[in-house]
Amino acid sequence: MPIYINLDKILEERNMKSNELAEIIGITTANLSILKTGKAKAVRFSTLEAICEALDCQPGDILEFKP
Repeated sequence: MPIYINLDKILEERNMKSNELAEIIGITTANLSILKTGKAKAVRFSTLEAICEALDCQPGDILEFKP
């Protein structure tokens, strides 16, 4: 899939653990893991918005297109 998820990189830059982010945005760590590994087939805009708000970033910081 040409869409890559850079969530690990952003979490590391913010010194935040996955379980902390999951708790802040209100999703399970399992669902966050599915997103982080690129196995998710879709992302709700509300989830993306919550991630961006929690990490003080833009959607383009998290999602990357590589042909």
